[in-house]
Amino acid sequence: MNVWTKLVSAACLLTVAACARPEPPQQVFDPYASTGTGALYQGDLAGGTLGGEASAQYFDTQIGNTVLFPAGQTTLTAEARAILARQAGWLGQHPNFSAVVQGHAEETGTREYNLALGARRASAVQEYLIAQGVAAPRIRTLSFGKERPAETCSDEACYAQNRRVVTVVSDSGAGS
Repeated sequence: MNVWTKLVSAACLLTVAACARPEPPQQVFDPYASTGTGALYQGDLAGGTLGGEASAQYFDTQIGNTVLFPAGQTTLTAEARAILARQAGWLGQHPNFSAVVQGHAEETGTREYNLALGARRASAVQEYLIAQGVAAPRIRTLSFGKERPAETCSDEACYAQNRRVVTVVSDSGAGS
């Protein structure tokens, strides 16, 4: 091959490479989402078509997605009610989002007891959000009991982090 043919071939390859389409964003399906097929995550939507406030990331970091409970209880503390009031307000402003309320418990006790306790905690949060005006069909509950601890430990300060309910929001497209 002469030099001229090599240069033309290289120029053609560069031209074809420049016209190639970028790879689409990675898609991950959440099996715990409220839709039958799972929620589709396509990266941070805050910089895209949705406003910065209309994203699950904003909900988690600015509104607060976790409320804590005293040992063996399902009663909402004043701090928990304040967080849930913010969650209800955000969900009211963003009707296209639905929520999965995940109940958790500390590692002490039996698996069955902790699953039931997590379910009661999730129900308490669900009832509070509904009382604040969030439509019931937009909220699902799920209990993990002691199966998904935030911290693995053996002291009270650490156990307190596992007595929680986490509200996970996803864009269901319902309000669009």
